[in-house]
Amino acid sequence: MAAMATPSPLPPAPEIPTTFSTSLRSWWATNDKGSAVAERRLFHRLPFFRAETVGKGLNDSPVVASSSLVMLDKPKHFLNTLAITSTKPASDAPPPVVLLPGYGAGIGFFFPNLSALAQWAGRRGSSVYAVDWLGMGRSARVPFTIKSQKKDIPGRVREAESFFIDSLEAWRTKMQLEKMTLIGHSLGGYLSVAYALKYPDRVNKLILLSPAGVPRDPNQTTAPEREITDNPPDSGASSTKSAEPATKRRVDEIHVEQAAAKPPRNRTRQLFMYLWEEGWSPFQVVRSTYFWAPMIIGKYSSRRFSGLTEEETRNMHSYIQHITLSKGSGEYCISHILAPGAHARMPLVDRIAALKIPVTFVYGDHDWMDPEGGEQSVENLRKAGNGEARSYIVNDSGHHLYLDNPKAVNDLMLRELDRPAV
Repeated sequence: MAAMATPSPLPPAPEIPTTFSTSLRSWWATNDKGSAVAERRLFHRLPFFRAETVGKGLNDSPVVASSSLVMLDKPKHFLNTLAITSTKPASDAPPPVVLLPGYGAGIGFFFPNLSALAQWAGRRGSSVYAVDWLGMGRSARVPFTIKSQKKDIPGRVREAESFFIDSLEAWRTKMQLEKMTLIGHSLGGYLSVAYALKYPDRVNKLILLSPAGVPRDPNQTTAPEREITDNPPDSGASSTKSAEPATKRRVDEIHVEQAAAKPPRNRTRQLFMYLWEEGWSPFQVVRSTYFWAPMIIGKYSSRRFSGLTEEETRNMHSYIQHITLSKGSGEYCISHILAPGAHARMPLVDRIAALKIPVTFVYGDHDWMDPEGGEQSVENLRKAGNGEARSYIVNDSGHHLYLDNPKAVNDLMLRELDRPAV
């Protein structure tokens, strides 16, 4: 097989803006081409990414990775996709894994997890895909509209969910996948469950990483703004601690921490919740600062991803800046799916018992998502005759547990992927 052409070297990520002038220059340089380059900087760390296979035949590696924009049937609709495929596919391979990011995030967030999942794909002769939701990441930023009236909660929820899960189904059809194991983070976890409820024959397993919208939360113990203000645990990504079953004691400990971190109901929070109900998004607020936006994003990147290396943090900042400052689209779903306080308008705990597949809930021990929802969902699934549900706590990690403690999350994901059905 012919060797692949030598790719042009990628320019290093720029420094994170700390002054108005550097923020202005960074804002001016934000565009679709820059977004693609920023994403590729993250994927170039993978030795099996196609740009790193120069001089080698594809069969020299158990897997090969490539990225593309997968066009859907609707005009101008496409989903940004990273495909990691086995070079020796097995006839008895398990269904492929599909990684789905959270609210306003993108598939680049999963870069610390891709090597471990690629090893699984090579060992099992299967595939792994990371896919940006429609209207987020580097997927098509098409208009997001809801026709249902504000009082029609089920209608609003149904339309908002369908915007995403129907495009995922169109992607699955285009990719000719019979079944998939979905691994979703935060809103991606919520939408993974919604997809499985609507297309049950297409899902093999669900692995839900700090999923949003699971419990009923009348006391509003969580806060939606923490999607962009969340801090990492002190130990960062260097942790060697693993995951453990979500016992009542551990769940209670997390509740105590969440209650202590609950933001006060001051004017700023009241304004945020008003804007939430009116259909604004946190990212729209950031974009509205214009030239200051890269510096605001830089402060978040430097704080939230402090466990990464300096170069990785710059790469993540560049990536986050580009996808955050892109045209608003799917992000406007949030007020239709989640009420202020980040609890679902139609909680998954009341709907999940219809699933007949293995479901795994995973939370960080410093998470701001409520693990009690996962525990109650496991119980509801068991009462409905599904004994294939589990719930875990990952130590030394917060909401972005797959970044905070990637080794523990990777080990748990691989264990759950290979766990045979009872």
